[in-house]
Amino acid sequence: MGKLRIVSSSSQTFRDRREAGQLLAQELKDLAGRNLVVLGIPRGGIVIAQEIARALDAELDIVLARKLRTPGHEELAMGSVTEDGRAFLNQEVISGLGISNATIEQEKKLQMVEITRRAKLFRRVRPRVPIGGRTVVITDDGVATGATTQAAFWAVRHEGPKTLIAATPVGAEHTIRRLAAGVDEMLCLRTPPFFAAVGQFYLRFDPVEDEDVLEILRAEQQRRIAREPNKKK
Repeated sequence: MGKLRIVSSSSQTFRDRREAGQLLAQELKDLAGRNLVVLGIPRGGIVIAQEIARALDAELDIVLARKLRTPGHEELAMGSVTEDGRAFLNQEVISGLGISNATIEQEKKLQMVEITRRAKLFRRVRPRVPIGGRTVVITDDGVATGATTQAAFWAVRHEGPKTLIAATPVGAEHTIRRLAAGVDEMLCLRTPPFFAAVGQFYLRFDPVEDEDVLEILRAEQQRRIAREPNKKK
């Protein structure tokens, strides 16, 4: 298991995703200046990631992995598929439930349709950031079952980061402890004893739309361009 840090078991709500991201950034402040990349899991995670990246002067990007849903148990991941089409399979789940290759391929094709749509939309604004050999923080606005988060971990691991850190404002404790095995470090601000859904721990939990993600990515691209002259001095 990777290093696990749970800050509190409080059920206190966050004002919104931006406040949650700022609080995470405070806990991660020692990472500033470490060639850092912050990856947000769309869509809600990109708001969290933007706050962390701004505070730590890190690069910001999204991770476009999708979980492969297990037939009859759709919150359980039988694997994941990445932006470049690679699939990572959970052989324990596949063997235990006798899932056929045809079923896996059908689900992979279905998830690739959404990945391709998002890539065409978002990568026009923000090209992929290389993460090989770098310190990477991957974040979302909360973790319930952890299936989507696990899918993102598998995808990012394949790209060879030096250190992979997961950071989330809130999550179910048993899920957070399980996910910690897949990263070098896991940070969770709050693991409330009664956890039903991520949204219950935010006063404002408005839907994050594609245009909101595009706006954040445009702002990040402008921020990076503005820093280039300073680098050359």
